[in-house]
Amino acid sequence: MASTNPSNQFDNQPESSGYGNDDFEKLDPPGSGFEHDNLEGEELDYQSGIGSSDEVQLRAKKIKCKFQRKGIYKSLVDFGSWLKGVDPRGEKKEDSTQFLKDLIYWRDVKKTGVVFGSLLLILVSLAIFSVLSVIAYLSLAVLTVTFSFVVYKKIMAAVQKSNDGHPFKPFLEMDISLSESKLKSVIQSVLKNVNCLTHELRRLFLIEDIVDSIKFGLLLWVLTYIGSWFSGMFLIILDIVLLFTVPKVYETYQVQIDNYIGLAKAQVNNIITIIQSKLPFLKKKDKSQ
Repeated sequence: MASTNPSNQFDNQPESSGYGNDDFEKLDPPGSGFEHDNLEGEELDYQSGIGSSDEVQLRAKKIKCKFQRKGIYKSLVDFGSWLKGVDPRGEKKEDSTQFLKDLIYWRDVKKTGVVFGSLLLILVSLAIFSVLSVIAYLSLAVLTVTFSFVVYKKIMAAVQKSNDGHPFKPFLEMDISLSESKLKSVIQSVLKNVNCLTHELRRLFLIEDIVDSIKFGLLLWVLTYIGSWFSGMFLIILDIVLLFTVPKVYETYQVQIDNYIGLAKAQVNNIITIIQSKLPFLKKKDKSQ
């Protein structure tokens, strides 16, 4: 006679869910934050064997789907937490202005030394030789270095029987084309500076303000002497040297230099005040008048 005990019917059937008590504890540990899914009732019903085999299989599938859904939800929560700490703009590229400041202020001594030395070498070469000779010699030196390096890599690859490819492959595949957006920004900046320069020169040459025009005339007079003493290339070299030395010196001795500059400004202002008191027509006119 067949047994009427419902548990015997389920004992003879294989588990369709593939989950045991240990599995439930591992997948849904206490305090995991998913207790609101109400899985405990269905798990108890499944273990007690209440209902037909189809109902048990259906409940097992529901439990399995809920566990899968919880896993996806937990993954999304973890991804959201990680995303909060990510800058949506990605890593910022090194700004050109900040890069120039780092060079001028010698933040990286090696990098600044290489740039400063290369500029001085090129400018001194231009002062001694012609522009065409300097370009030809520099290009020949670069070509010699790259050719020797490629030949060396080819020989080493043949000896070691390796296929490393072209040593300059990353540089050959690099995109060096000028983008339209970058050109627009550069052109806009150049146009802005040119417009400011033309407006200022017009104001100075047409004597909009007599004091500023006199100062401009004195500056031009001093430049005539400087031009007779030094060549243009020497002035460019001097500018490069000052560019890489004055900012760093000022940063190091800023307090002392500011004190001396303040004293000099006070003396200049006193002299200008005395001159304007003797010559009232040199006083600046208010633009509102």
